[in-house]
Parts: sequence; C-alpha cells; structure tokens
Amino acid sequence: MSELLLPPGISLPEPIQPKDEPDVDAPADDKASQLPEPTGWKLLCIVPEVSDTYENSTIVKADSYMKLEEHATTVLFVLKVGPDAYKDTAKFPTGPWCKAGDFVLVRTYSGTRFKIYGKEFRLLNDDQIDAVVQDPRGITRVGG
Repeated sequence: MSELLLPPGISLPEPIQPKDEPDVDAPADDKASQLPEPTGWKLLCIVPEVSDTYENSTIVKADSYMKLEEHATTVLFVLKVGPDAYKDTAKFPTGPWCKAGDFVLVRTYSGTRFKIYGKEFRLLNDDQIDAVVQDPRGITRVGG
C-alpha cells in the first residue's frame, strides 16, 4: 500500500479502537460529553428504545426484527438543536418546527446514522422534520 501524502504539519491520528460501553468509572459529565454538538442547521436525535417483547406478552421479538425497526424508524427524539437551525426566517416564517425534548416524525432512514455505545443517533437537517408527535407509542411505519 502506498504512503498517503498529507499537507505539511498534518499527521494522521493513532488508530481508533471502538468501545462497546463507557468506562464505568468515568464521571457522568465525561459520558455526556460523548454526544456530538450539532453544527449549523443540524438536529441531534436519538432513536427511542422499543420494547423487545410484544404488548401484553412475554414473547420476545427477533433480533432481526428489532434491528429493522431501529434502522427504519420514523419517530425520533430531539436531543440538541444546532446554532443555525430554524434561523432562516424566509424558510421558517413561523419559527422553529421543533425543539429539544420533542418527539418528531421523519422519513424512514433519514439523516446521518451512527451509534454511540450501541445506541443509534441521527443528525438531520432542520427541514427534514415532518411533524411533532405528542405520544409516539401508537405510531408504526407502514410495512412494519
């Protein structure tokens, strides 16, 4: 493999070793700082946890079903709003479409998907929010 040519003064970081969970002795502030700060007009959302059993049952849902539901979910929970989100008054004349703490409805597979310690998060543009949802428990995607 050939050597990568980098600009003067720039070097690659050491290889990153992913972790499955935070250090147990780390302070809560350190663990919370692992969440990215959305930049620009982005929103940081988390995929809400869904029960791994069927309602009023002890039957466990298959791992493949749970993974599909996580990937294809249309309901997210807004954790953080970027500094420029909803600032364009021409595009958002009535103000923000949502805020941190809201459940929102988005298109299936929307946003930049990533996991932190096994939990799925999404970064979405401010205009990718389709609706604010008061109670997400009754909402399922079609085909799911």
